[in-house]
Amino acid sequence: MFRTKRSGLVRRLWRSRAPLEGDGEADTGTHGSRGCCMGKSANVSKSHPGTEAELKALTHSILKKIKEKQLEALLQAVESKGGARSPCLLLPSKVDSKLGQHTYSLPLLLYKVFRWPDLRHSSELKRLYCCESYGEMNPELVCCNPHHMSRICELESPPPPYSRYPMDFLKPPDIPDSVPTSTEAGGISYSAPEGLSDSQTLQESGERVHWCVVAYWEEKTRVGRLYSVQEPSLDIFYDLPQGNGFCLGQLSSDNKSQLVQKVRSKIGYGIQLTRELDGVWVYNRSCYPIFIKSATLDNPDSRTLLVHKVFPGFSVKAFDYEKADSLQRPNDHEFTQQPRTGFTVQISFVKGWGQCYTRQFISSCPCWLEVIFNTR
Repeated sequence: MFRTKRSGLVRRLWRSRAPLEGDGEADTGTHGSRGCCMGKSANVSKSHPGTEAELKALTHSILKKIKEKQLEALLQAVESKGGARSPCLLLPSKVDSKLGQHTYSLPLLLYKVFRWPDLRHSSELKRLYCCESYGEMNPELVCCNPHHMSRICELESPPPPYSRYPMDFLKPPDIPDSVPTSTEAGGISYSAPEGLSDSQTLQESGERVHWCVVAYWEEKTRVGRLYSVQEPSLDIFYDLPQGNGFCLGQLSSDNKSQLVQKVRSKIGYGIQLTRELDGVWVYNRSCYPIFIKSATLDNPDSRTLLVHKVFPGFSVKAFDYEKADSLQRPNDHEFTQQPRTGFTVQISFVKGWGQCYTRQFISSCPCWLEVIFNTR
C-alpha cells in the first residue's frame, strides 16, 4: 500500500505532539500544572479528557482535512518549536470537536495537541505579535498555528515571596555620569548612568526615537553596548534560526566562568519584547524559566517588589503603562527625579535571585537583561 505525502506529514505531526504529563519528556513550558509565577495556572487538574487512542483518531481526522501546504507549514512550526518563521494556519473557527466529555474548538484542540495538553479555555492564551491575525477579528477564519500563541502568566494575589525589594530602588542615586557599571547597596540596583547617556545620544543624533533600550549583563559586567529598540517587537536570543534582533551570541565576552557559559548556552531562543497598547509584554521563547522584576507587576501600594518566575511558552505584561502613570505622581520627589529614560525591568535567564535563592542580587546572576523604558 502506497503512502501519500499527506499521510506522512500527519504521522510526523503526531510524533511531534506535546507530551502529556507523566510521559517523562514533559517540559515545564508545556504544562501549566507546574505553575507560571506560581499563579492561577497552577490550579489545573492533571487529568486529561479522553484516551490517547481517541485523541490520536481525532487529531488524524482533523489534520487529513487540512491542505498539504498548510500541513507543511504547521510541521515546520512544531518541529522547530517556534524557532523558524512560519505562516498563519487559517482554519474555520466554528468547528467543534468532542474529546471525552469535553468539546473543544478547532484552534483550541490544536493548541492542546501541539503545545499545552492541560489547556482548558482560549482565555488562557494570548496571540503573539508575529501572527498576521494579531489585533484582527475574523468571525470565519482564525490562525491555528500553535506557535503564534503564548500562555498568559497569571500572577496570584498576593504574589509569592521569591524575593522582596524596597520600592526605594526607583529613586536614582546622586552618582556622576562617569560610573561605568551598575552599583548595589543592600540589594538595591540602579541603572548605569553611562548607559543612560548612550541612549540620550541616540535621540540627539536625529534618529527615530526609541521606546526602550536593552543592556545585557553577565554578573556585574555589562557586555556590549546598549541596544536601542524602535520597532514594536524585538527578539533577544542566543541562538535562533532565522533570528532577527538582539543576538547575544554575537557579543564578545571575556567571562570565563563555567556557570556563565552554561547559562549562556541555555538562553537559546530567548525572549520576545513587544510594545502593545496596554504595555510591554515579555514572551519566554526559551526552554528554561526566566525571572522578572518590575515595579508595575506588583501592587502600587506595596513597599516591596517581587521577582516573578515565567515558564517557557508563557507571556507576562512586564510593564503596564496605566500603572506606570499612577506611580509617576507629579508632586512626588521620588518620581520627578527619575532618569530621563524612566523605569527599568530586570530579567534573568535560567537563574533566580532573592530570598529563596543563594543569589541575593541580580548582579550575582550569570546572564541577565536590563530593559530601560523611555516614558517621555
